[in-house]
Amino acid sequence: MPPRKDTDASANVPSFYGAELRFKRESAGLTLEQLAEGSFRGVPFLSQIERGERRMPPDLARHVDEKLGTDGFFERRCEDARKAKQSGHAEYFADVAEMEPYAETIEEWAPMLVPGLLQTEAYASAVIRAGMPWLPPDTVQKQVAARTKRASLWDREQRPAFWAIVDESLIRKPLLDAGPMADQLHHIAHVVRDSRSVLQVLPETEAAHPLMMGMIKVMTFPDAPPLVYTEGLHSGQLIDFPSLVKNYRRSYDLLRAAALSPEASLAVIDAAAEDFRNGKHRH
Repeated sequence: MPPRKDTDASANVPSFYGAELRFKRESAGLTLEQLAEGSFRGVPFLSQIERGERRMPPDLARHVDEKLGTDGFFERRCEDARKAKQSGHAEYFADVAEMEPYAETIEEWAPMLVPGLLQTEAYASAVIRAGMPWLPPDTVQKQVAARTKRASLWDREQRPAFWAIVDESLIRKPLLDAGPMADQLHHIAHVVRDSRSVLQVLPETEAAHPLMMGMIKVMTFPDAPPLVYTEGLHSGQLIDFPSLVKNYRRSYDLLRAAALSPEASLAVIDAAAEDFRNGKHRH
C-alpha cells in the first residue's frame, strides 16, 4: 500500500480545516467509515473534506462535533472554510463552484444567459459588467478569471456528465457584437461535442413550459444527495430538500421534451455562429 499523503495544513483555510478533522478523527480512534456512519454522507465525501477539497456542510459539521466531542468547533469554523474557497465568486455561488468538479451529473436550464461552464472570457466579462456596472475593473477581471477557471472541469479525465438546455433568445438577441458572439457559439458547439455532452435549444415559440420562472442547475453526486441551485439578480439558493429536488427534476425532464433534439440544437448553434461570422444575423 502506498504511503498516505498528508494534507499541507498551511496551504489554505480548507486544508487547515481538513487536517484538523483528520487529526481529531484519528485521535478518537475512528475510521472514515465509522465517522460517516449515521451522517447520510459517503466516505469519499469525508475524505475530500480532510484533503481540503470540499466544504463541510453545516449538518455534517454538527454530526462530526457530536461524534468527536469537539464542542461545536467544526460547526463554528465550517463557514470560515467555505468563505475562504470563494476565489472571486459571489458568496452565494462559492459552494456551487466548489462542488461542480465532484458532481456525477450537471443539468442546467439557461433562459437568459449562456451557462457559466460554456462562457468565453468575452461573454463572461459582458455579463458581469452589465449586471454590476459599478464594479472596478480589477474586480471584474477577478470575477471573469474565476468564472473561466471553472471550465478546467472539461480537461478532467473523470468529469461530470453535462446536459444544458438554453433558450433560443440567447442566440437571437446576442449579448456581444457579431465576431465575439460567433466565437461564443463556436465555443459552445466545440465544448459540447468534445466532451460528449448534451445541449438542447428551447424554441422561442415555446412560451409556456415548466421552468418559466428562471434558471436552475441540478447536480447529482456519487456520495451525496442531489442538489438544485437557483439564482436571482444578486442572490442564489441551494436546495436539498428531497421533495423539492424531485419536483425540480421532474420539471427539467418535461423541459427536455419541449426542446429541440440535441442534433437539431447543435445545427441551430452552428448556423447562427456562421451567420454572425458572415454578417447575416438579424435580431
